[in-house]
Amino acid sequence: MRNLDFSPLFRSTIGFDRIQNMLDSASRLDEASASYPPYNIEALSDTAYQITMAVAGFGEDDIEIVLKENTLTVSGKIERDETPKTYLHHGIAGRSFERRFQLADHIEIKGASLVNGLLNIDLERVVPEELKPRQIKITSGTPKAKVLEGKKAA
Repeated sequence: MRNLDFSPLFRSTIGFDRIQNMLDSASRLDEASASYPPYNIEALSDTAYQITMAVAGFGEDDIEIVLKENTLTVSGKIERDETPKTYLHHGIAGRSFERRFQLADHIEIKGASLVNGLLNIDLERVVPEELKPRQIKITSGTPKAKVLEGKKAA
């Protein structure tokens, strides 16, 4: 395992200190669990994204989507029918899962739908008005004379 040194980056940036934590957690993922269920992340536009997960066999009540502190967690659990079955081939996994996605700041969940065994989660980057670029007016360097108001002497 390789450790990355981000100290040169931190010398010239502010507020990116959680990048190292995100990369550390991503490097600790178990490869076996990282492949189930399969998913796509699609950029629909400059500000819109969609996560699509193949969750065949799961219903709306079997899936939970939680957003907490920029971490989107999608988990699924099916209540098992305990009656014994004889399979000639058992290829549909249907096992429980938990998948986490780290979201950038200002990414909002717009909705989720389950259609034909595919879970679609719609996301959008919504930048607050105060963070959008704005023009700063430049004033001249000469100070204006201040006039003090006071009472007239009687």
